[in-house]
Amino acid sequence: MLYRRRRKSGLPSGFFRISSNRNRAIFGMGDGDFIRLRDEHGNEWRGTAERHADDTIRYRFVNAEGHAISGVSDGGYGVILRDEQGHVWRGFID
Repeated sequence: MLYRRRRKSGLPSGFFRISSNRNRAIFGMGDGDFIRLRDEHGNEWRGTAERHADDTIRYRFVNAEGHAISGVSDGGYGVILRDEQGHVWRGFID
């Protein structure tokens, strides 16, 4: 009988720390393509990660109010996001 090994998703996992240029921050844990973050007001942001053919990773986060933040990572551990108002969020994954 043949068995196949499961491939890992290759997506970064760990603790996310992301802050905006307006001194706001979101942080939390992520495992593969499922990420859950909280901001300083206690709002929860749920997100997904998706790897593209050019080894970039696309992130999308949505909170309960329907606000969205999305952006990319170059496959390393740095993340750059932009919200609906155009504010830039930068962070990293430990």
